[in-house]
Amino acid sequence: MPDTQDRVFLRSNAIVEPLVDRFYAWMHIVSPAQASMNLANVQVPLLESYLQSPQVHVNASNNPALRGGYFVNVEESRADEIRELLDGIKRDRAAMLAFATAVAEADDLLRQNATGFDLTPLYPKLPAALNGLVELAYDTSNQASVHFIEPLLYHSPMFEKGRQSVQLSLEDGVERPFILSTPRLPKPDVLELPIPFDHPGLDELFKARIKGTTAARLREALGLDGAQAALLDRLLAPEPSLSPDRHIDSGGRIRYFGHACLVLQTPEAAVVVDPFISADNRHGDRYTLDDLPDHIDLVLITHGHQDHIVLETLLQLRARTGAVVVPRSSRGNICDPSIGLYLRSMGFNVIDVDDFDEIPLPGDNRVIATPFLGEHSDLDIRSKSTYVVKLAGKSVFVGADSSGIDPVLYKYIRGHLGDVDIAFLGMECDGAPLTWLYQGLLTRPVTKKMSDSRKLSGSNAEQAAAIMTELGSGEAYVYAMGEESWQGHVMATTYTPDTYQIKQIEEFLTWCKEHDIAAEHLFNKREWRW
Repeated sequence: MPDTQDRVFLRSNAIVEPLVDRFYAWMHIVSPAQASMNLANVQVPLLESYLQSPQVHVNASNNPALRGGYFVNVEESRADEIRELLDGIKRDRAAMLAFATAVAEADDLLRQNATGFDLTPLYPKLPAALNGLVELAYDTSNQASVHFIEPLLYHSPMFEKGRQSVQLSLEDGVERPFILSTPRLPKPDVLELPIPFDHPGLDELFKARIKGTTAARLREALGLDGAQAALLDRLLAPEPSLSPDRHIDSGGRIRYFGHACLVLQTPEAAVVVDPFISADNRHGDRYTLDDLPDHIDLVLITHGHQDHIVLETLLQLRARTGAVVVPRSSRGNICDPSIGLYLRSMGFNVIDVDDFDEIPLPGDNRVIATPFLGEHSDLDIRSKSTYVVKLAGKSVFVGADSSGIDPVLYKYIRGHLGDVDIAFLGMECDGAPLTWLYQGLLTRPVTKKMSDSRKLSGSNAEQAAAIMTELGSGEAYVYAMGEESWQGHVMATTYTPDTYQIKQIEEFLTWCKEHDIAAEHLFNKREWRW
């Protein structure tokens, strides 16, 4: 056995970036059908555009007015590396690119030939890349569509774990490039791990935040050479940096970790919602990975957007989490990939839930999945859920970005589950347009006017007030919606006091005060105890 003096711990400020073909990993570039579509329709054209005018992309990336735009923020001196990346994608991902073309061809085939009559004659006309992987079907309005047999796609050329890798570095306080547009190139001080996301060595590494190990064991688990081992050593410390108050002895506690992330605890149970957690513990103005309980019973995912299912945080929690609870998808819909399949492909234990399914927690506590309205640009997406958490005698509504467009829904929730004591709401009420996130999945063009009318929006003041009225809640807390400093690489949002969303939040807080409801616009961190 190694001497205890040799034990090391993973530093709190270690940054983990999971990559797919060097692009930051999120669901739509890992899930096979969606990954193929985004590769062909977004990422390849983006890299081609950069190579035509690198400096235009760099200038746009540094223009605050264009924050969150699709520009590659890589200095022109490294353009040859981008060219090499693009050439490799075109060469090695030819099957994925062909699949994306086939999806568009199949959609066009249905538009021209599916007129309400038997679809059987169309199967032989499908592109070969789709054979055995799709079913054609009408809805009750005789609108035909292609349904993907998604589990099979994870055993097809559209899902290659060799695309996956992980970069490890130390937090330096500098905002990282926007995740939807800028690939991560190698850097001298960044540890490159050419391993898939389900590699057991990652769990060994991340467990070292809580329980010390040895550098030799980590090198073996990750298969490192000498140069890689030297970079790993920079990420290790002789002592852990865990917070002494990360557990509680009695009652209940909720901690707000920024954006939509909540940690709900009793002495027996711990639940984390939409984990998106800072790795920078130098400031004292936020909770970090140091503040998480050692064991997490459930991680709740509300929906599949890149700011709510954040893989760089989730991978670090996999070995200490009992299960990840995810909303069940509609099966086979191109815009609604299965979150469960996505996470299972990376080794997570997953519980899929439908509306009003219940999951027990230790100590007579429980989680109930509840419906989620709107926020998905009116696409037919079912993999979204709010939750009611019954914890230590309190009932907590986790609303995420759900909208109050039909307040009667919340009346039904209250009738089914009783009054809610505390409600957490998202009020990004003027969100990004349809094409900002879903352009890669569209098989026919939409006008800018149409796209702008279908936004990724949560509740405005009137809708949030209606939710509170129907739930009967006495406390309302509004998420910061990406305002926290450590979230810019994912959120790329910029608000001023005159921004519409901020004005709507102020209007809602005024309404709450007039109705004797305790309310706040959250920022950085907050704690509630009872």
